[in-house]
Amino acid sequence: MLVGWLLALGAVIGLGFSFAGSFEDSSSIPGSPAQTALTKMGRHFPSPDVQSADIVFQAPSGRKVTDADLRKSLAATLKATGDVRGVAEVSDPVESDTVSEDGRTAVAQVGFTTKKDEDVPAGTLDAVKAVGSQAEQAGLKAVYGGDAYAPSTSPFGPPEMVGLGVALVILVITFGSLLAAGLPLLTAILGVVGTMAAMMGAANVLGVTDSAPTLAIMLGLAVGIDYALFIVSRHRSQLAAGMPVAESIAKANATAGSAVVFAGATVVIALAGLSVAGVPMLTSMGLASAGAVAAAVVLALGLLPALLGLVGGRLTPKAKAPRQRRAVPSGQVPMGERWVEGVLRRPVRALIVGTVALVALALPALQLKLAVTDEGNSPTTTSSRQAYDMVSDAFGPGANGPLVILVEDDDPTAVQSTATAVEDKLRDVKGIADISGVDVAEDKAAARIQITPDTGPRTQETSALVSHLRTEMRPLATSSGSYVAVTGLTAVSIDVSDKLSGALVPFAIVVVGLSVLLLMIAFRSVAIPVKATIGFLLSVGAAFGATVAVFQWGWLAGLLGVASTGPVASFMPIIVMAVLFGLAMDYEVFLVSAMREDYVRHRNARAAILTGARNAARVVTSAALIMISVFVSFLFSHDADIMPIAFALAFGVMVDAFLVRMTLVPAVLALLGDRAWWLPRRLDRLLPHLDVEGENVHAPDAASDVPSRQNASVGL
Repeated sequence: MLVGWLLALGAVIGLGFSFAGSFEDSSSIPGSPAQTALTKMGRHFPSPDVQSADIVFQAPSGRKVTDADLRKSLAATLKATGDVRGVAEVSDPVESDTVSEDGRTAVAQVGFTTKKDEDVPAGTLDAVKAVGSQAEQAGLKAVYGGDAYAPSTSPFGPPEMVGLGVALVILVITFGSLLAAGLPLLTAILGVVGTMAAMMGAANVLGVTDSAPTLAIMLGLAVGIDYALFIVSRHRSQLAAGMPVAESIAKANATAGSAVVFAGATVVIALAGLSVAGVPMLTSMGLASAGAVAAAVVLALGLLPALLGLVGGRLTPKAKAPRQRRAVPSGQVPMGERWVEGVLRRPVRALIVGTVALVALALPALQLKLAVTDEGNSPTTTSSRQAYDMVSDAFGPGANGPLVILVEDDDPTAVQSTATAVEDKLRDVKGIADISGVDVAEDKAAARIQITPDTGPRTQETSALVSHLRTEMRPLATSSGSYVAVTGLTAVSIDVSDKLSGALVPFAIVVVGLSVLLLMIAFRSVAIPVKATIGFLLSVGAAFGATVAVFQWGWLAGLLGVASTGPVASFMPIIVMAVLFGLAMDYEVFLVSAMREDYVRHRNARAAILTGARNAARVVTSAALIMISVFVSFLFSHDADIMPIAFALAFGVMVDAFLVRMTLVPAVLALLGDRAWWLPRRLDRLLPHLDVEGENVHAPDAASDVPSRQNASVGL
C-alpha cells in the first residue's frame, strides 16, 4: 500500500514538472469596461508583445539632464543600452518628451526581444545595468524599473523553512516523540510538492496566476500538518489503551478521518466558491488552494495510514514519560480545563469582555481600503520601487498610473471630432494633472487621449476620477454615436477592485448560510450553529481590523517588514473569509463535538463543557499554533499580495482558536445550558444525519474506555 501511494505521488510530481508551464502575472477581468476598451486599443495601437523596462535618469541637484555634458552622457548610455544583446529598442526621453518639468529627471523605455510571458535573461538585465554605470560616472543617477526589473518572489524560501521548523518544535512538544512529530510534517510536505507539480502542469494549458502557488503552499502546509496531527493523535491514544496497531489505524481513520473529511470539505467548498466572483485571478488562487487542501485530506487518509502501519508499535507512548502519564485516556489537560473552569464561573463577564474585545479589534475594518498592488508595494530596497518613487516625485503620483480615453468609430471624421470634444471636456474635469494631445491611430478608426491624474493609481481619489470620467463621457458617446471608454492598466485594476468589493457581501451571505446549515446537521442544534457563525464573523472582523492597523495605518509595519502603507490587495478580504470559514468550522467541530458526545451520554450540560475542553483543548491549541507559525512565516515573503493575507489568517486563527472557541464558546454554552442542544423535531426529521466523528464505529470492546474523540490523545 505504501509503495502504491509513493508511486502515484511520484508519477504526479514527475508529470507535473516534466510538462511545466509558466505562471501568469494578470489581474484583469475579461469583459470589464476597462479591459474591453484596452483590448480594442491594442487592435488599433498595436505594440510589440515583449518585455519592457524603464530607466529613470536623474541629474544632480540644481542641474538638468539637458545640460550639454549630461545630455552627451545620456545619449551615449542610451546607445550602449541599445547595443546590448537582447535589447530591441531604447527610447530617448528628450525626444519623446518624458523629461520632468524641472528638467532634472528623465525616463527612457527599453524594449527587449523576450516575449511578455517569458523572463528576460538575467545576463541581459545585468548588462543593461552595467551600461548605466557609465552615466553614473558622469553624474547621472540611473535606476531601473518596470516589469522586467520587478522583484521576483519564491513561493518557498528561508522564512517558510523557519515556519516549518517552529511547527516541528510544536509537534515534538505536543507528542513528546520525534517520530510521531515527523509524520504530519512529511505528509504535508509531500502534499505540497504534489500540488505544486500539478499546478505547474496545469499552467501549461490553463491560466494560473503567479500568486496561486504561494497561497496554495501556505494553506497546504498548514492544513496538511493539522489534519495529520488529528489522526496521529487519535492513533496514539488508542495504542496507549492497548489497542492492536492495525485496528487502531482503521479506527483512527474512521473517527478522526471522518472529522478531517468534514473539515477539509468545508475549506475546499469555500475556496472553490471563490470562482463565482468571476475574476480569473481569484478563481486561479481559489482552485489551486482548494487542490492543496484536497491533497492534504487525501494523503492524511491514504498515505498516513500506510506510514502508521510501517512504523507499527513504535508510536506507542512510553508510560514512563511524564507528558504521556498526564495524557492517558482520562484526558487530563490542566491548563485548558482551568481556563474553561474560570470561564464557567463567570460566563457573563467572559462573554461581555470577549465580545467587547473582538468588536474593538474589528472597528478599524470600517476603514478598510482595497486596490490592486503595483511596484509601489515592493520593498524600498528594490530598484523597481526606487524607480517608482522617483517617477512619482518628479512627474507627480499620477504618472505611475495614467488613464486613457479611447474613441472608436468607423468614420475617421467622427473619430477626430469626438476626440476633440472629449479633449475639451477633460479640461473642465478636476483631479487631472495633465492631458496629452489627441493621438489618432494609423487606421484612422480610433484615437486616444492620455490623462495623468493628480493622485496615485491606488488612491480612492483616482478611483472616483475614473467613475466621474465614465459619467462625463457617456453623453458624448450617445450624441456622437462613437465608442468612448476610459481604460488603461489603472482603470483595469480599479474595475477588478470594484468587482471584488461587490462580490464580498454575497459571498459572505453564502458562507454564513453554509456555516449554519453544516453545523446544524453536524450537531443537531439551533443555537450551536448560530453561536459559531457569530464567532466566525467576529474573528473575521478582528482579522480585518488588525490588517488595517498594520498595512494601512502602519502600526508595527517596520517590525513586520511592510514596505508601504495604503490599500491592501483587493482580493484579501474574500480569500481570508473563505479560509477562516473553513478553519473556524474545523475548530468548532473538534471542540464542540467532544462536548456534544458527553452531553448525549450523561445529559449534564456543564460537565459536557468541561469534558469537551479537557479532551479537545490541547489539540485545538496545538493545531492553531502550527497554523499561526506557518502563516507568520509567509508574512516575511515580501510578496505584497500574500503578506496581508498571511497576517490576517495568522491573527484570525489566533483570535478564533483562543478567544472565540476557548472562551466565548464555553461561556455561551454555559448560559444556554440544555437549550444549547435543542433542535425542533420537525427540523430534525428534515435534516440528514451526518456522522462527523465516526461515532458509529465505536463498539463495546477492550478499548471501549478510549475516549471517542480523537482529541483525547496522548501527548495533547
